[in-house]
Amino acid sequence: MKDRTFALIGLIVGIIGFASFIGFIGQGNVRHVEIFWPEKVQQTVAFKDIDEQTVLVGVLGTSEENNPTLIMRTSFAYELTVENHGNKHHRLYIEGFNVQTDLLEPGQTDIIIIYPDKEGIFNYYDKREKLLPLGELRSIEVVPSDGFTGFLKDMI
Repeated sequence: MKDRTFALIGLIVGIIGFASFIGFIGQGNVRHVEIFWPEKVQQTVAFKDIDEQTVLVGVLGTSEENNPTLIMRTSFAYELTVENHGNKHHRLYIEGFNVQTDLLEPGQTDIIIIYPDKEGIFNYYDKREKLLPLGELRSIEVVPSDGFTGFLKDMI
């Protein structure tokens, strides 16, 4: 009788231990690497001179034609590649972040990397000419829709 009771208690402890082990792992507590990689948004725009007017044209990552509205997320790196497809020198300046490209000669390229920490709408300019806004850069905060905290907490 003692052996039978000992075996039954051992079986119950084993099942509870196994269920706890699976629950602990299922909550995401055992990871050797980060499962959420930091996002990096990459877009490419180009200066063009059309009828003696300077325009910024979306090349990659934006679908608008002239002077596109660029969108980035807060808390993630934003990499903007600026090319000069025009026949004059140009310099892209983004207000609010006080970043600008080098003075780009025709055919040159420069990269701006921004780490936005606030939401807002920021104008961008060709700083070589008068500071007339060419378009806008929007910084948007994106939050998870469900706030997943693990399957056990979701079941309660």
